[in-house]
Amino acid sequence: MKKLIKCTIKLIFLIVVLVTIFVVWQGYQMNDRALREQSLAEKVQEIREQPGYTPLSQLPETYQNAVIAAEDHRFRSHPGIDVIAIGRAAVNNIQEMSLSEGGSTITQQLAKNLYFTQEKTFVRKAAETFLAFKLERDYTKDEILELYVNTIYFGDGYYGIRAASEGYYGKEPSELNDDECTMLAGLPNAPSAYALTDHPELAEQRQKIVLNQMVKYHYLTQEEADQIRQPAE
Repeated sequence: MKKLIKCTIKLIFLIVVLVTIFVVWQGYQMNDRALREQSLAEKVQEIREQPGYTPLSQLPETYQNAVIAAEDHRFRSHPGIDVIAIGRAAVNNIQEMSLSEGGSTITQQLAKNLYFTQEKTFVRKAAETFLAFKLERDYTKDEILELYVNTIYFGDGYYGIRAASEGYYGKEPSELNDDECTMLAGLPNAPSAYALTDHPELAEQRQKIVLNQMVKYHYLTQEEADQIRQPAE
């Protein structure tokens, strides 16, 4: 019996290894096809030339910090993927028997927005990981963050921080106050659910999470977070 159990475990392990190799190879091919259709440099240039593209220098520091705290607090230090976040997501997904949590970094999310669909598959995840490493090699962290906030969806048909700022608040991104910055930083997590026109209460709940993250990672004191939250309440 013990011998049978050992053989079964070895077989399962072998199957897992083979499936992993297959998925990684398929992801590599998906990434390679995407880059052959349009190079990363060409794609980035295309985005930067779009009307409304907003340089990071024109975005409030509070907004930049809020995005990092809410989406990827190790953004400045990881190489494109966050092993800790991926491990945590894997455990949660196994417990829930789903792919609901991805553990994606800002760099991986940018990779997905640039080339891939929103479909949650292991192959697409592998492909975005390969592209995330290339993004980190070819661009600075500030450049990656800038591209990210100019390509994410904020709900209500608004793509990019300028469209969201003008659409929701009628002002330039540089004019956003701390309350507005932390509100917008939370919307891309689930843009349909948090869209301000249809779900302002849910958006405010998400904003509270963003502020709590900013306190947790020392971008704000609790007193500063409470002062920002007051107008929303």
